[in-house]
Amino acid sequence: MITGKNILICTGIYPPDVGGPAKYALNLEQEFLRMGHSVKVLAYGVEKKMPIGIRHVWYFLRTIFALAKVDLIIGLDIFSTGFPAVLAGKIFGKKTILRVGGDFLWETYVESTGNLIKLKDFYANQPPLSLKFKIIAFLQKFALKNATVLAFNTKWHAEIFEKVYELKKDAIFIVENFYKKEKETSPYSRKNYIFAGRLIKLKNTEALSSAFEEAKKERKDIELEVISDMQQKELLEQIKNCYAVILVSISDVNPNIIGDAVRFGKPFIVTKETGLPEKVKNMGLLVDPLDQKDIKEKIIKLLNTDTYEEYRQRIISSDFAHSWNDIAKEFLEIYKNL
Repeated sequence: MITGKNILICTGIYPPDVGGPAKYALNLEQEFLRMGHSVKVLAYGVEKKMPIGIRHVWYFLRTIFALAKVDLIIGLDIFSTGFPAVLAGKIFGKKTILRVGGDFLWETYVESTGNLIKLKDFYANQPPLSLKFKIIAFLQKFALKNATVLAFNTKWHAEIFEKVYELKKDAIFIVENFYKKEKETSPYSRKNYIFAGRLIKLKNTEALSSAFEEAKKERKDIELEVISDMQQKELLEQIKNCYAVILVSISDVNPNIIGDAVRFGKPFIVTKETGLPEKVKNMGLLVDPLDQKDIKEKIIKLLNTDTYEEYRQRIISSDFAHSWNDIAKEFLEIYKNL
């Protein structure tokens, strides 16, 4: 096993910030420390208040000053910290593993224009881009093509990007997200469906709310809980005691909340436009995010006792797990072969 390495983790957010990259950075840091490595996490500080461009320059300078004795840089996003980290690594000859868990270009395009275009369609038939998005696309491409290697969390996403950005196959690795199963599950006390995530357009919450209102006309005993700002510990407690989890994003590469649903044995409804592992997708109901009727019908379908129990059993009978220790080891195995 590799020991005694100096690792720099570059992330936009870190606890007490809430979000997937914050949780990822903390757990990866803890696992590397347990293995005997030295770890520094470089997270956004004042950069959060800076405009795009200026914050990238500032973070790039901070990255340079953090590079002394660093053996490996791990970037946890493509654009916010990934681009500056990759640039610094390239200039100073440092090995860089860039984790690719989302798509800043597509996400900001959807948010800015309101065009609810699926991720795969955005690249298959790319709409005209303004100068702002062309610059983002250029910087994103630079990060992807100049990192030493890329660690995608789904094969689905890797295949899209490999073709679009003409990536080298031998520079692509898959490191799946964290999955854990609790030994015991908690019963629900009411029929509440939980959505948790950022209230941005690609999460498709307007369509979700509309579909839910239609479903309530048939079943008045159901509730939709939309959670956008809650500490992770409290959110997990909510999921642990809920009826089901629902996520109907226009596209969602590998949503953490579905992993949380699996962890607590909770049935879920999820967009079919996702890179979730097949073994996970088979545990839930898939919906077309652009079809409100389909969303409504799946909400109603999951209220059937037999259907609910079938999907609950699919989850609790599965032995699928992927620990933070597994993830840390996979990053180190990638590094060993660079």
